[in-house]
Amino acid sequence: MNNQKPQFYFLLILLATTLVLSFLILKPFLFAFTLAVVFAVLFQPLYRKMLKYFFHHEAAAALATVATILVLIFTPLLFVGAQILKEARDLYLYLAAGGGTDSIFNALNVLMNDFRERFPDLPEFSLNFGQYFQQGLSWFLANLGVVFSNFANIVATAFLFLISLYYLLKDGPKLRKKIIALSPLNDKDDETIIKRLELAMSSVVRGNLLIAIIQGTLTAIGFTIFGVPNAVLWGTAAAVAALIPTFGTSLVFIPTIIFLFVGGRYFSACGLALWGMLAVGLIDNLLGPKLIGRGMELHPLLILLSVLGGIVLFGPIGFLLGPIILSLLFALLDIYASFVNNKETRG
Repeated sequence: MNNQKPQFYFLLILLATTLVLSFLILKPFLFAFTLAVVFAVLFQPLYRKMLKYFFHHEAAAALATVATILVLIFTPLLFVGAQILKEARDLYLYLAAGGGTDSIFNALNVLMNDFRERFPDLPEFSLNFGQYFQQGLSWFLANLGVVFSNFANIVATAFLFLISLYYLLKDGPKLRKKIIALSPLNDKDDETIIKRLELAMSSVVRGNLLIAIIQGTLTAIGFTIFGVPNAVLWGTAAAVAALIPTFGTSLVFIPTIIFLFVGGRYFSACGLALWGMLAVGLIDNLLGPKLIGRGMELHPLLILLSVLGGIVLFGPIGFLLGPIILSLLFALLDIYASFVNNKETRG
């Protein structure tokens, strides 16, 4: 009986050490696995339909669901990716040749000189736009090889994602029961936590990601209408920036509008500004709260901070992990409050 405590503590130490080592082993695959978990949650309705079509054969239904996701989502992404690479290459060659940049730099220098004349009391400072551009171009050239060297890593991540998605669809219910059985909490509390996490995943993807795709598409359309070259490339950049709620797309729109204005294309600059406020800005303000906040029951400020903090801490996948972890926190706080209230009632 006296040996049970040391054995228990030794078991806890071994368990903690094994958990840390397991996390370090699986950490390189965190992005692929997290994405697979999110897709498994989102496409559960499709998987259940596939189960009916394949007479409840789990492996065939999971394989058919993965194949459907490949055709409907990843095949269009390949074509868009190819267009993005083409436009990125064309833009790089154009900038490397100095096409049109001299007039822009001269116009920017004129604006800076006019600014100094209007505000002579400000401290002296100088901005050599041409020099900064050349430095940026040199950095891009130096890192271009790194971008293409990561292609093999992207392929491996995609393969791991598809394999993980297949097994999560096929064995998801069994894994769910196993987690509930191992958890020391009540089964009702475990179900509450899992449902809150599933709701958070669904809300973030249906909200953040869907809104980002819509805003990126509208940005590309607007850039095409007002004659901005490489519209698909900049639309993709706007979609990525839109993952930051409220002001993300402005990171792409404002510099573009400024360069159009500096280049003397006043009509295009005003038209693009109006397009950005109406077509793109209203999407975030109207659809965002409905698709994200209502599902997660989180304040928009908390959603914004969780997305930004998640990206800083975990990288690109952080825009999913941040809100999910915050949703888990509030679920645990609700369970803790319920536990304390029940304890006081019994007392």
